[in-house]
Amino acid sequence: MTRPFNFSAGPAALPEEVLQQAAGEMLDWHGCGMGVMEMSHRGKEFISIAHQAQADLREVLSIPHEFKVLFMQGGALAENAIVPMNLSRGGRTDYVITGSWSQKSAKEARKYSDVQVVASNEADHHTTLPPVAAWRLSDQAAYVHVCSNETIHGVEMHELPDLKSLGCDAPLVIDCSSHIASRPIDWSRVGLAYAGAQKNIGPAGLTMVIVREDLLGHALPITPSAFDYKVVSDAESMYNTPPTYGIYLAGLVFQWIKRQVENTPQGELTGLAAIEARNAAKARLLYDFIDGSAFYSSRVAVNARSRMNIPFFLHSDALNEAFLAGAKDHGLLQLKGHKSVGGMRASIYNAMPLAGVEALVAYMKDFAQRHG
Repeated sequence: MTRPFNFSAGPAALPEEVLQQAAGEMLDWHGCGMGVMEMSHRGKEFISIAHQAQADLREVLSIPHEFKVLFMQGGALAENAIVPMNLSRGGRTDYVITGSWSQKSAKEARKYSDVQVVASNEADHHTTLPPVAAWRLSDQAAYVHVCSNETIHGVEMHELPDLKSLGCDAPLVIDCSSHIASRPIDWSRVGLAYAGAQKNIGPAGLTMVIVREDLLGHALPITPSAFDYKVVSDAESMYNTPPTYGIYLAGLVFQWIKRQVENTPQGELTGLAAIEARNAAKARLLYDFIDGSAFYSSRVAVNARSRMNIPFFLHSDALNEAFLAGAKDHGLLQLKGHKSVGGMRASIYNAMPLAGVEALVAYMKDFAQRHG
């Protein structure tokens, strides 16, 4: 039986073969007599899982050696506090507002630093991106924070800003929760990247922090030890019990991504560029249909549209419930838009196959013909 296509924004769909492998190893991991959830996080079995997961993440994302990889807890929401605790030194921090998540980040950071909003798309209802050249960057900011993909509003920075070209020496901090591993990251422009795993990597509970080594060791005195990046780094993410099963499943996803890349025909793109091309093709299929329809619409500026999270609207809200009910009957799940935006939202992360987007477009076409 074919599984339904799950368009949830997060926790989101995982690759079916990853779930099958995890199910097969649930009671006994590699003949050790224990499932991963039952293992000591300091035992040799789990240590090997964690080391492999980190090595594969480094390979998949092409992370330079001067960056530390931390496996933490609390999600991106907790990082909204943990980042300024570690990097702000109690001084000024610059925040770019592009949607709900960057708004939350700035609000939380105000508890620990002097937050300056240096650019915002609020006047456009978070449907555009503030031009980088117009950002009003501070001279003494400890860092500049952006959310490079806004899950709720469907706005994505397809290119990270080059702060040095703007005369800014502050490190760039990116919340890349909803596009991590969907495209390459230019690490020469980044000081710290953080991401909750539950959108493109694995189950809720695991948070990944990738931080340049020279940014460690500056935590505020109030910072809990378990949230101090240097403490966590020195303990190789084992200062406290980490989210062991989340790390295990993320490791399986990293291996799945590597297999997708290996299966790309020779002569075509390699690495995450190959994954990015697939994601661009999926997004293009859906956006092209929406743009060519009088029944559906997208409110996000074309140059700011997310490839991961695609909000769209029917010409009449009165049809929303019928659309969702019919979608469920067709095996298309979790398409309701966020309550703050309304309409529909299709999240098409790495695990969503092209066939899922094709099925959605076919259903949307049929629904429009019957209700237009």
